[in-house]
Amino acid sequence: MHPQSHYEHLAKLFDYPRRDYARWVQASYNVLVDQYPIAAAEIEKFAQGLPTKDEDLSPESLDEIQEVFTRSFDVQAITTLGVGYVMFGDDYKRGEVLVNLSREHATVGINCGDELPDHLPNVLRLMARWEDRELAAEFTQEILYPALERMVSEFEPQRSEQRDGLYEKHYRTLIASSAKRRNIFREPLRAVIAVLKADFTLTDWVPPEQDNDFLNAIGRELEIESSDGLPTRSGEVKGMPTC
Repeated sequence: MHPQSHYEHLAKLFDYPRRDYARWVQASYNVLVDQYPIAAAEIEKFAQGLPTKDEDLSPESLDEIQEVFTRSFDVQAITTLGVGYVMFGDDYKRGEVLVNLSREHATVGINCGDELPDHLPNVLRLMARWEDRELAAEFTQEILYPALERMVSEFEPQRSEQRDGLYEKHYRTLIASSAKRRNIFREPLRAVIAVLKADFTLTDWVPPEQDNDFLNAIGRELEIESSDGLPTRSGEVKGMPTC
């Protein structure tokens, strides 16, 4: 087993949930609990928010978790799983990140499927197999870690209220979601941050006064797409091949 294989388990937490999702959550906890107790505590909190533990999700529970996942990371998203998009938006720098990550994925034999190279599960699988740990550390400090911190910050109540107001303005309705579980995917993001802090010497993240704000980005998308009635999927790059 690769010494960084815990990242493979973390990656599965951000794959689209299936009926066995709770089992993967428990497996991640089991892998982390001895070496990464802070991360394991976040996973345990996350597991407590799921409709079931250690069992397959019922069809109704699966529908609910998939809905919350979609609201968190896709349509009318809290954030996006494209870490390059979180950091750079549509700036050319994201294109450079995608090209470089695509090369690294190919080197270690990762098939990104239908997702882009900076999609968080793909990035975490790369972290598990990246032989050049110096390069992995640089990528973590400059892109992955600050992107995750920004993603976590989007789950704060004030940001949620701003986001709901934005969608109400454009569509007058909101995607229904479980109030109890609305923000549960914040915990696995925090778990990844805890693991990165344990594995690498990271400089504390300081939120910039002005940055590529996700709310501003989706606001621009809504303005562009309002005539069609649905927002685009944040983080996509038209014409950019997957790896």
